[in-house]
Amino acid sequence: MIEAHSRAWWRATLALCLGSFTVFINLYAPQPLLPELRQVFGISTLAAGLVMSVSTLTLALALLVFGTLSDAIGRRGIMLVTLVLTTLCSLGLVLAPNYHTLLLLRAVQGFVLGGLPAVAIAWMGDEFDRRGLMLAVGLYISANTLGGIGGRVMGGFAADLGGWQASFATVGVVSVVCVALFWKLLPASRHFEPKPFRLAAALGSITAHLRNPLLLGAYLIGGLNFLIFINQYSYITFRLSEAPYGLATQWLGMIFVTYLGGTLGASLSGRAAQQLSQPRCMMLGIAIFAVGTVLTLADSLVAIIVGLTVNAFGFFFTHSTASSWVGRQAKAARGSASALYLVFYYVGASLGGFYLEPFWQLAQWWGVALASWLVLAITLGLAGWLGIKERAAHAP
Repeated sequence: MIEAHSRAWWRATLALCLGSFTVFINLYAPQPLLPELRQVFGISTLAAGLVMSVSTLTLALALLVFGTLSDAIGRRGIMLVTLVLTTLCSLGLVLAPNYHTLLLLRAVQGFVLGGLPAVAIAWMGDEFDRRGLMLAVGLYISANTLGGIGGRVMGGFAADLGGWQASFATVGVVSVVCVALFWKLLPASRHFEPKPFRLAAALGSITAHLRNPLLLGAYLIGGLNFLIFINQYSYITFRLSEAPYGLATQWLGMIFVTYLGGTLGASLSGRAAQQLSQPRCMMLGIAIFAVGTVLTLADSLVAIIVGLTVNAFGFFFTHSTASSWVGRQAKAARGSASALYLVFYYVGASLGGFYLEPFWQLAQWWGVALASWLVLAITLGLAGWLGIKERAAHAP
């Protein structure tokens, strides 16, 4: 097994972080473009949000396919091939003639984007020792946040200079470089043990994961928290593009620099989990997320940015801990276990707009905040419940 902080560990972790960065710059580049897309194509707020929702939905559907398939044929090849296809989709989006075609290409891209997230943590579980896994997951999730920042900032500035097409072109070129480095750095799997693919066995593994309360609780926490977190950013772009703020697309992209709070939160989660139980770490992250949402209610742009930064810290602190928890609790079929977590995660993201839209129409940002607290109260209770279940399991 690869030990934490060894040369092989750093090399593999860097490769997976680059792969993660590539996935998330492609997934999130359109988010600061939503007000522009609404204006250019003459569509509603909810319709503009579909450019994000459709890709997260197809990504969620792809995760079970790739996660289950990886248990049979291996993980490295799946990650590499899907990253290449992701890059080709971004370059193809530049040529989309209308919004319907744009949505179709985003749906295809969302599916191939699922390849790396579905199997990356399972790859770590196969190759890293326990400490190496916990530390690597934190860094990997940090790369998620950097990809989220990079895609949105690049997308915002490129769109300001050359329209929404320039956003996808820029992300596509950056992706070519990242994929080449990923292929060069990621070592071959040494501890992976393939299992013949059998549909009945695959469905049985998924069913077993869903019946495991220690996994199901984490799945719900990840999905419900992300339902709120990612869609808060979509609605904040509409809020800040209008009076009294009136921010242009490039500055809306800069709002996502607040994801750096998430980079810090994810990187600290592994260390915190060595001092506190993982359920307590999840509860702490959720509480921080709730406090950050309070700050976003202020009229001051500075206070809103601080609130979003706090939200990102709390969300990714929880997400990183929950991801690691799944990797530890899954005793078999780790690929499908990790993939199932992400299915909940991205289904939550795709449904968030439909959940928040009535609150937005009723009370604008105050409505979004209220809807957020309702969901966070549920996930806080779920994290506490996981702590009780864990203590009960260890009681004998």
